Amino acid sequence: MRHFKLSLLATAALGFAFASTAPAYAQAPAAAAEAPKATPWTDTRLDTDTRTELLLKEMTQDEKLKLVFGHFATAADWLNARGDIAGLNWKPPVESHHQSAGFVFGVPRLGIPNQWQTDAGVGVASQVGDKPRLRTALPSGMATAATWDRDLAFKGGAMIGREARLSGFNVQLAGGVNLMREPRNGRNFEYGGEDPLLAGIIVGEQIRGIQSNHIISTVKHYAYNAQETNRFTASSNISDKAGRESDLLAFQFAIETGNPASVMCAYNRVNNVYACESDYLLNEVLKKDWGYKGYVMSDWGATHSTIPAANAGLDQQSGYPFDKSNYFAGPLKEAIENGFVKQERLDDMARRILWGLFSTGAFDKPVPVAEDQIDFKAHAAVTQADAEGGIVLLKNTGLLPLATTAKKIVVIGGYADKGVISGGGSSQVYGQGGNPVKDLGLGPKAFPGPLTYYPDSPVEALKARSKAEVVYHDGKDVKAAVKAAKGADVVIVFGTQWTGESLDAELKLDENADALIDAVAKANKKTVVVLQTGGPVFMPWLSKVGAVVEAWYPGTKGGTAIARVLTGEISPSGRLPVTFAASLDQLPRPKLDGDPKSETIRTQVNYDIEGAAIGYKWFDKKGLKPLFAFGHGLTYSTFGYNDLKTSTAGDKLSVSFTVTNTGKVAASDVPQVYVSAPASAGWEAPKRLGGWDKVALKPGESKTVTVTVDPRLLASFDSASKTWNVAAGAYEVILARSATDAVSKTTVTLNAQKYDVRGK
Repeated sequence: MRHFKLSLLATAALGFAFASTAPAYAQAPAAAAEAPKATPWTDTRLDTDTRTELLLKEMTQDEKLKLVFGHFATAADWLNARGDIAGLNWKPPVESHHQSAGFVFGVPRLGIPNQWQTDAGVGVASQVGDKPRLRTALPSGMATAATWDRDLAFKGGAMIGREARLSGFNVQLAGGVNLMREPRNGRNFEYGGEDPLLAGIIVGEQIRGIQSNHIISTVKHYAYNAQETNRFTASSNISDKAGRESDLLAFQFAIETGNPASVMCAYNRVNNVYACESDYLLNEVLKKDWGYKGYVMSDWGATHSTIPAANAGLDQQSGYPFDKSNYFAGPLKEAIENGFVKQERLDDMARRILWGLFSTGAFDKPVPVAEDQIDFKAHAAVTQADAEGGIVLLKNTGLLPLATTAKKIVVIGGYADKGVISGGGSSQVYGQGGNPVKDLGLGPKAFPGPLTYYPDSPVEALKARSKAEVVYHDGKDVKAAVKAAKGADVVIVFGTQWTGESLDAELKLDENADALIDAVAKANKKTVVVLQTGGPVFMPWLSKVGAVVEAWYPGTKGGTAIARVLTGEISPSGRLPVTFAASLDQLPRPKLDGDPKSETIRTQVNYDIEGAAIGYKWFDKKGLKPLFAFGHGLTYSTFGYNDLKTSTAGDKLSVSFTVTNTGKVAASDVPQVYVSAPASAGWEAPKRLGGWDKVALKPGESKTVTVTVDPRLLASFDSASKTWNVAAGAYEVILARSATDAVSKTTVTLNAQKYDVRGK
C-alpha cells in the first residue's frame, strides 16, 4: 500500500493539502448504519445488478460523493512522532478503527455501511505505533505461491478474512499479483511469483477465500508495479501485446478466479501516464475488455488529479491526506457541476462501489468488532499448513531429514532461538506474543520497519522433536561459530534477508550471513542452510553445503513448520514460484533502473526488453542456466510419471498422465505441464506453464491427473483485433518436474483458433 516516509520536498508539496479542511461530512459522527427495515434493495432474492440500480437511484449527489472519497485512518500525532511529516494536523474520522489503513463514510439513511479498510494480504496489519493489533500472520505471498496449492491459498485467505471481519473490517487490501520482473523488488514477498497462471490462480484463490467472509478484497497493484525504487515517478514502459500475455494476464486470471470487488491501481506510471489516471488500464482493459463490474480505488498517495483521474476510470480516492489534495471531495463536485466530469461518471463510480458491497455480502452482513471470537489456535493451524506447503527443499545430499542417530545439533544464526522473520511495510502483521527480537539495531525503526519476528522459535521446535542435544549459537562471532560447528553431528545455519515496502534489496543475505555459512561449511561438511528471504538470493557457498531449505517468511507458526520439515515429520512439498538467477548479468536489467536517493527522478523502465518473457521464459529464450529453476523443489520421496496423453475435445487441450510415489514415505508432488508452440505462433518465449496439480500420495500409490490448458496460454494476443489467436500446427506438451527438468514429451496438432479478449 503506502509509503509513509516523505522527503522534505514532498512534504513541502503536500503542506497545503494536509492543512486543508476535510469535507464537512467527515467532521461529524455518522448515525448508526442500520438499513431501513423494508426497502427494495435489501431484498436478497434480487440479483446484485438489480439491487445496485434500485439503491443508486435513491442516492443524493452528496451521498454519492461520500462513497468515492476515502480517509487515512491513523492519527497525525503518530506520524509527527516519527518526524516524517512535520506540522501535519490530521485527525481521522472518529468512526474509523485505531491503527488502520482507511475509512470511507457510508450512508446511514439508506443502509449503506461505512467501509473500514485494513492492510493486507498476509493478515490484519496495523500501522506502526501504539497498541497494534496482534493477529495471525500467513506466510508471505511468495511462500503461499510456493505451495502451488489452490486449496491452501483459499483456506489462508478465508482465515485472514475472518480475522479482518471479527476485527471490524469489511475491506481488506490484499491480493498482490504483480509479477516478479525485478528480483530486487522489496515487495516481491507480498506477491505470487513470475508466472501469470500460477500467480493469478493462487492469488485469486486467496481473494476468493477472503471474500467468503462477506468482506471486500482488492487485487493490486494494477499494474506493472515491479520495483520500489522511484515507484512514485517511474514509468513502466511496455507494449500492449507483451503486457496482455504477462502482467495483465496475471490480473485477468486473478479477477476471474477471485472476483475481487475492488482493484487497487498502482503508484507508478505506465507508458508515462499515472496508473491511477490511465484510460488504457482502467477503462479500456479492465472495465471494457474484461467487463469488470467492481470499483477501482487508488493506492494511498496515488491520486494526482480530479478530472483526468475520474474520467480515466478511478472510482475512489483512498487515504487522504496522502494525496496533495482532496481531489474526489469538493473538487470533484465542482468538476461535475461545471461539466468537466459528467454526472454519468459519478453515477458509475457509486454504482461500482455499491456493486462491490452487494456482490460480496458486505452490505447485508454488518461487521462486528468481536476480537474475542477469533480462534487463534485454529488459525495457527491454517498458517502452519501454508508454511509447510511452501517450504522448498532446494538441495539435499542426504542430510535431510535429520538423522535420528544424531547426538548433537548446532543451530547458528538468524535469531532462530527467538523466532522467524517477516517482511516490512504496510503488510506488516504484528503477531501474538509480540516481537521477540528487540533493540538489536536491526533494520529501520520507522516505516517500512520496525523489523519484526514472530515468536515461534525453530530451535525450540527442534528441541521438542529431536532426541539430540540442540545447541544454539548466534553467529555474531564467526570464529566462535566455527568452533561450535566442529563438534556437531550436523549444523543448521539460518540465513535471513529482510525486505520491505519502499525499498529494493540486494540479492544477498543480511548480517554477513554468506561469510558465516561459508566458514561453517568449511569446518563441518554436514551443514544445512535454512533461508528466510523475500525472494531469490545468490548462494556463493552452495557447493560447500549439504542441504538448502528455502522457508521464505513463514508466518506465525513458521518455526514449527521449519522444524517439522527438517526432522522429516512431514516431507517438503514446495516448488519455486520464481527463478533463482546465478548472477546479476543474467537479468534483463543487470543494473536497477532509477536512483533510490531521488524521489523526483522520472525513471524510464523498459519492460519491452523481456516483454512477456519473464523469469524462466527469459532464461529459456537466452539459453541461461539459473541457480535454481522455476518449479524446482525436492522431497523425501521419489515420483514416477507415465502414460502422458493429450486430447483436443472441442477447442480445449487436455493433458493427462499418471503420477506414482515410488519412494518409501508419504509425500506430495507437483507435476507441471509446459507447452511449446510452432515458430508461426509468434511467442516471445520457447515455452509456457500450461497447468499443474499438487498430488499427495502414499508409498506405492498412483493417481491419474488431468490438466486443461487455458487457450490464452496457447495463443498470441493481437492488439489490433483484441483477440487471442492460436496458430495451426504442432505443439509440444512437456511433463516436467520444473522448468528445466522435463520427464516426458508429446506432440499435439492444433487447428487455428480465435478467441475474444476474455479468452472465450
